[in-house]
Amino acid sequence: MASLTDDEENNRFSARAGRYARLGANAGGFAARVAANRLMGGDASVNARSLTNALGGLKGPVMKVAQLLATIPEALPPGYAEELMTLQTQAPPMGSGFVRRRMQAELGVDWRARFSDFDAAPFAAASLGQVHRATSLAGEALACKLQYPDMASAVEADLSQLNLLFSLHRRMRPAVDTTDIAREIGARVREELDYEREARVARLYAKMLADRPRIRVPTIHAELSTRRLLTMQWLAGAPLMTFVDAAQDQRNRTATDLFEAWWRPFSRYAIIHGDPHLGNYSVVGAAGDVEGLNLFDYGCVRIFPAKFVGGVIGLYQALKRGDEAGIVAAYETWGFVNLSRQTIGALNIWARFIYGPLLDDRVRTIADGVRPGDYGRREVAAVVRALKEQGGGLRPPREFVFMDRAAIGLGGAFLRLGAELNFHRLYEEAIEGVSVERIALDQQNALAGVGLPAPT
Repeated sequence: MASLTDDEENNRFSARAGRYARLGANAGGFAARVAANRLMGGDASVNARSLTNALGGLKGPVMKVAQLLATIPEALPPGYAEELMTLQTQAPPMGSGFVRRRMQAELGVDWRARFSDFDAAPFAAASLGQVHRATSLAGEALACKLQYPDMASAVEADLSQLNLLFSLHRRMRPAVDTTDIAREIGARVREELDYEREARVARLYAKMLADRPRIRVPTIHAELSTRRLLTMQWLAGAPLMTFVDAAQDQRNRTATDLFEAWWRPFSRYAIIHGDPHLGNYSVVGAAGDVEGLNLFDYGCVRIFPAKFVGGVIGLYQALKRGDEAGIVAAYETWGFVNLSRQTIGALNIWARFIYGPLLDDRVRTIADGVRPGDYGRREVAAVVRALKEQGGGLRPPREFVFMDRAAIGLGGAFLRLGAELNFHRLYEEAIEGVSVERIALDQQNALAGVGLPAPT
């Protein structure tokens, strides 16, 4: 995709306020059409397409949200998340002249003298910024993630429209009440704007995975970073998808690395990487000799209270024992309230799907006979049907949102790799010796070491 010229760049960002004003009007019109269509018994797919048209002027952060919502059972009406994901996901890259001015704004007028080399053409683009290759004065390869200008206002505009969509959906008496989902998404997306926080989280991951040398975390260059610029070590590797045809043992080794990169920080420190997009990993080594895994993008990382992990492990143990009271206690530890027997039955459909491979002491895939794109679809449909039969209105706690997203993303990655592992033994090893008290202490020490606050 071609970069914008300086004039186009200036026009683009000076026009942003006008575009968001039009967006608000479009969304209001969409709300009216949804109401009329609902009264007249219209097709939900028509509403979904109307939403696409209403939000078509948006090119930024809401796309990350659309990908997230596609993994949450009935967070949106059928087809809505899919329609959102058809929109353009990336803005045109910033032109080289604009990049230079942005770098000067972040590092000062002498910014160029602080690099041996800097490529003003982006290597990769994302919803909040773009990545540039560079070389330090000491000759180290670097990756510089530079945030697009005015992203804070873009995020707030996107979130306001998302809240409108959620409020419309709640009027339709859905199976799932999205009140806390909306709050959680807003908090996490706003965190992604703060690259200083992301730098601290990257250092936190380096500490948490220090005894796992196969999993590599880039070193952060604080002297070349700001709140809107993150400079880190360049880690060379091959995309995960280039290994789907590798030998079975190599794919299994990569999947094991993925498991440890996700489960170890969670089970030992109550911290998860909440964006399991395949682009956030790369494989070190050749197809015949996989050496390890690079883990990228620390903007969307969720820090839980230690008791939440206790609930996750407690549910596993209760399912293993067939202990109904223990299952209910685990859900309540997660934050679910006023659980009826029917609601518990609906939650158990999902729990048995997610925990199934962990309870099954044999070598297997993460979901036998399921295609990667269909991972969890049948179970989501069953959960929604069960909730609707009892009148709907289940309100998932905030903590559930990114836990669910990460589990689905990780499972999809295992399926794409065709991994065949004993997930039961991997999980048992991950939680061996774990207690809520130990997690709380280790988390406190780890967070204090990088200057991050404890979860509330």
